[in-house]
Amino acid sequence: MARWIVLLTQTAGYPAEASGVHPLAEFEGSAEEAAAGFAEMVSTYDHDVRKVTRREVFKCSDRSYFVRVKGRIREFEYLFQLAELVADTKSPDLPDTIG
Repeated sequence: MARWIVLLTQTAGYPAEASGVHPLAEFEGSAEEAAAGFAEMVSTYDHDVRKVTRREVFKCSDRSYFVRVKGRIREFEYLFQLAELVADTKSPDLPDTIG
């Protein structure tokens, strides 16, 4: 079973010290299960918005979306990425490196 992680980059609406890449979720499943869970997160994430007035979703790739969520007062921007674990030095089923 493949391991997946959803990464969230907060790009606007936050102080500079709060920006950066943050793991939003980590789970195991098939590529189809990961894609479905990822789509749900992208479509519903509004962690910091009090009242969503508009949500814009831009597809960068099958595993990357840029989302702009406008609230009553502020606007937030997020970059979501879905990544599959492909190398792990502690796993007998995966290579140590990607080379």
